[in-house]
Amino acid sequence: MRPIPVIITLLLSLTSLAASANQAKVHETVLDNGLKVLVKPDRRAPVLISQVWYKVGASYEHGGVTGVSHLLEHMMFKGTERLAPGEFSRIIAEHGGEENAFTGRDYTAYFQELASDRLEIAFELEAERMRNLTLDPDEFAKELEVVKEERRTRTDDDPQSLTFERFNAVAYVASPYRNPVIGWAGDLEQARVEDLRDWYRRWYAPNNATLVVAGDVDPEQVFALARKHFGPLAPEAIDAPKAQPEPAQIGEKRISVKAPAREPYLLMGYKAPALRDASEPWEAYALEVLASVLDGGNSARFARELVRGSQVAASAGASYSAFGRLPGMFVLSGVPAAGQTIEQLESALRAQIERAQTELVDAIELERVRNQLIAAKVYELDSLFYQAMILGQLETVGLGWRLAETYVDRLAEVTPEQIRTVARRYLAPDQLTVAILDPQPLDEHRAATSRALGQEVTHVH
Repeated sequence: MRPIPVIITLLLSLTSLAASANQAKVHETVLDNGLKVLVKPDRRAPVLISQVWYKVGASYEHGGVTGVSHLLEHMMFKGTERLAPGEFSRIIAEHGGEENAFTGRDYTAYFQELASDRLEIAFELEAERMRNLTLDPDEFAKELEVVKEERRTRTDDDPQSLTFERFNAVAYVASPYRNPVIGWAGDLEQARVEDLRDWYRRWYAPNNATLVVAGDVDPEQVFALARKHFGPLAPEAIDAPKAQPEPAQIGEKRISVKAPAREPYLLMGYKAPALRDASEPWEAYALEVLASVLDGGNSARFARELVRGSQVAASAGASYSAFGRLPGMFVLSGVPAAGQTIEQLESALRAQIERAQTELVDAIELERVRNQLIAAKVYELDSLFYQAMILGQLETVGLGWRLAETYVDRLAEVTPEQIRTVARRYLAPDQLTVAILDPQPLDEHRAATSRALGQEVTHVH
């Protein structure tokens, strides 16, 4: 069946809009010390986002020091040779700005949102802590306890997060994606400030970073300020971490996690390539569209057929990311509806995968899903933070920021045949890991305390 003209028109207009937004010219330079600087002007409002991305995260860590990247992120706000603990955040706030940071598997990033005439403040502060962190032992001891408590409240006392952590540890054999970003509890117990000093010295250098600025700025002025503040910083001799290739999975794995919880929870993950290592680039885009076919809003298959239709699921989801530094997984998740079992939910999810492997997605359904997916990507471009983030993320994982200019177009080109091909190729039983949360009796007082603590913001510096 051919798509109806209205859908074709909508798709083309969305693609055109996305291309226009994405291709607002990105300006690039590389300083003599290796720091890459990307600038994307957007003059809709007199504000800017400044982000520094370091090519280091949990997937760079080895046994015994898991969590070190996240710990170091916390310590980046606790004092430099010129700044007292907390002074970085105080200065940004005094100038009406907001700032924070985040650590992922493949990167650590720091950002500030400021009025467009305050960019130099952000650069001066970020350059200071790029190479001049003090890592005071007393401050480290206090922040380590903060991170331990964060782990307790957000993983150990959260049954779904705990299940997801154990799921990754079982699914991956060699890949460092098996380790949690926050670190294993045993590694946090033996963490030393010397571990952070070594990590900081090795990875926090201009030639291992990307500086991204988006907003009401002039690129040449940004470059001049970058040279002034970051240019004098010395580069570091950086050796990329040795590869830890994940061996081919040769059979389904299953794990049961017993933890206090109100309801069971199911995770199903199939090993799948990221864009960097896919046999053909279209495979990653097809996997993204497949995830949206299954879980792309209220009209997608899971919501329509499992939640509202058969009512086997109280919730069901599908996720996949093409932008990993290493191969990842295509993950299904869900909670059974009242009166339904975890076995019934698993059977229903498996049936959805089998359908994707045997039937071509109907053209009209595909156009609807594709339009929603593309529209979501277009709407994200309204955010200065996202405009900067996509550039920093792509550059940091090794895909290159220019992919942002063609990403939406590649999604629009995915065909029903390609979706079925990746479903058959990668969502195979021998590549599947299943984790089931087996609910244990709840301690009501502990549950209430955990819920209250879980509402706190993770990083308040």
